Amino acid sequence: MERQEVLDKVISVVVSHFELDPAKVTGDLSFLTDIDADSIDFVELVLEMEDEFDIEISDEDAEGLKTINNTVDYIMSHSK
Repeated sequence: MERQEVLDKVISVVVSHFELDPAKVTGDLSFLTDIDADSIDFVELVLEMEDEFDIEISDEDAEGLKTINNTVDYIMSHSK
């Protein structure tokens, strides 16, 4: 899968999960500061990413997913 495809899917999941305006979501969006995701929101988002991309994200790895770009890079490096 190409990076742009992964980016588009990640943005789609984030937009849907947090009910955001897709036009305002960029790769630099921070889960903690830009959308004020709490820990439960974040865990749910990680689970959605695992389902969407058929990967497993360890708790330790999930802690490093701070932005959409971080998440895309992680998925690109761990996808089958």
